[in-house]
Amino acid sequence: MDRRSFIHVGGLAAGAALISRGVAHAQERPGAPPRRTAAPGAQPAVVTPNGSTLPLRVVDGVKVGHLVAGPLEHEFTPGLTCEVWGYNGSSPGPTIEAVEGDRLRIYVTNTLPEPSTVHWHGLVLPNGMDGVSGLNQRPIPPGETYVYEFVVRYPGTYMYHSHFDEMTQIALGAVGMFVVHPKRPRGPRVDRDFVLMTHEWKINAGARRPDPNAMSDFNVLTFNGKAFPATAPLLVGRGERVRIRLGNLGPMDHHPIHLHGLAFNVTATDGGYVPESAQYPETTVLVPVGSTRVIEFVPEEPGDWAVHCHMTHHTMMQMGHGLPNMVGADTRALDRRMSRVMPGYMTMGTTGMGGMGEMQMPVPANSLPMRGGAGPFSYIDMGGMFTILKVRDEPDKADPDGWYTHPAGTVAGPASADRMRADGITPAAGGNSTKPGG
Repeated sequence: MDRRSFIHVGGLAAGAALISRGVAHAQERPGAPPRRTAAPGAQPAVVTPNGSTLPLRVVDGVKVGHLVAGPLEHEFTPGLTCEVWGYNGSSPGPTIEAVEGDRLRIYVTNTLPEPSTVHWHGLVLPNGMDGVSGLNQRPIPPGETYVYEFVVRYPGTYMYHSHFDEMTQIALGAVGMFVVHPKRPRGPRVDRDFVLMTHEWKINAGARRPDPNAMSDFNVLTFNGKAFPATAPLLVGRGERVRIRLGNLGPMDHHPIHLHGLAFNVTATDGGYVPESAQYPETTVLVPVGSTRVIEFVPEEPGDWAVHCHMTHHTMMQMGHGLPNMVGADTRALDRRMSRVMPGYMTMGTTGMGGMGEMQMPVPANSLPMRGGAGPFSYIDMGGMFTILKVRDEPDKADPDGWYTHPAGTVAGPASADRMRADGITPAAGGNSTKPGG
């Protein structure tokens, strides 16, 4: 038995114990809701929010699919549309979903203006199917179709992407996710299974295409090719076991993905399952470039919970950085002088940048600087790599676009002066000076 076989056999045994004992420590907390643990069985189909799954048909025992690489019109969010490159009319391309031991035959047609290949990122397969142009195969010329065929030997969460002119083709969106389910389910099944691929783009105001030469200052950050408010929410049940598979094939940046309102365990990477002894609770997971991370959790609290990259500029839309720091500046004299030649002039940023997205000021065509989206209480001033985990008691009956209805007395609001005095709190000057309840 070689080293890989030893690790694989050991991993199968350890994996069964890993999931059978549960991966989210939330279910062990006092007062946690009863876990809706399903009996062992087939894993649920993976859901790709804002995306799709590649259709596969069985031909003589082989699962056959077709990827078409090419340019496409892509809407990042209403008001921002560009020409990008992807597969089957989308970026990222459709998620490929298979079962350990399947033989796949994937045809790849290239309609890009230059040659291309497909690399199956993280998969163990014959060397001639690895897709590195010049090293493992000739590049696929424009207008030609090549075929890849291999057995998916190990379960896990993987990716696929172009491996010709990677700087350009990956930056323009020629990427996708690849999920291989275990042949023998590992412990209790999850109730919901999602994939989210992160990506970063440099889109100058009014530009027709993203800039593939960018090495920094990316200004549009996405989940599955969409920026908030166009990101589809993840609707799950309170007490359900939830899995999110995160992938990163962006050009340069790692992404610390943070979930509000719960803690999770990282249960797998693109290298395989993480032994239970190596897992620990987190609320933020770093997804490095070229990697996948799989997290699992059981949400306790219903509500609308934020899911976002915690690099704060990654939740801003086309934010410019070639500006002076205006915070704290006294510009009253400047404003008076400027208003003489430009009526209505107003210096911005002296008290911070909050609220600028909802001002709806004129902006260049095909650009959305610092825009977010509407929320149930006020404007949500985050965009980009931001989405919402909607936890409901009856998720299959819930409106995926509806906002959570908070029970009375559970929303933060203005403090009454009487209550503050009773609790020994002295309000700041000018604050909470209204009558009780004001």
